[in-house]
Amino acid sequence: MITLFGGTKGGAGKTTAAINVATSLAANGASVVLVDADKQRSAAKWHARRVDAGHEPAMTLVEKQGNVHAMVTDLNKHYDHVVVDAAGDDNQEMRTAMTAADLMIVVLRPSQLDVETLEEFTDVIDTAHDFNPELRVRSLLNQAPTNHNETETVDVTEFLVDYPQVRPLETVLYLRKAYRDSLADGRGVLEVPGPSGKKARNEIQELVAEVYA
Repeated sequence: MITLFGGTKGGAGKTTAAINVATSLAANGASVVLVDADKQRSAAKWHARRVDAGHEPAMTLVEKQGNVHAMVTDLNKHYDHVVVDAAGDDNQEMRTAMTAADLMIVVLRPSQLDVETLEEFTDVIDTAHDFNPELRVRSLLNQAPTNHNETETVDVTEFLVDYPQVRPLETVLYLRKAYRDSLADGRGVLEVPGPSGKKARNEIQELVAEVYA
């Protein structure tokens, strides 16, 4: 299965979400390859830290820029899951991955500015469906405030209804220190023991269960 993490808004945490989904799938015994299709190489740098630290399970990472269609299609023949991390803009890597992917997860922060990028992005989705009509597109709210008094997450969720091409995921990932700490050590939050990361671990488990049930 090919899962693409993308979108046209930078800074939404696509790499964090992709890495944590990939590590969770690998921990469940699946063969996983993580494709870094972002010029910033954040996933590749994380993977290098993981290799240096010797964390298990070992995970394969491939870097590719430009047209990634043929490569991810070929990788899909050899791995249970191909997880693609694309840059947060309208780029060739994301568009060509969309023509091969089974699922695209559009990662958004719970802000009006992030959600408004969907106005133009729906045209990109329509074009991708011309080549890949089976592509499913879901949205994931990430970096949501943990303040129980904030209403922006609920407001944004209601606004997403205006974009039927992008079906919202029920799982929400919150802004938690555990995500940053685990990435710095080449791990996902599921691989970091202790009570401090419990809520983050639960979120990733809920996300994987929802997406891959």
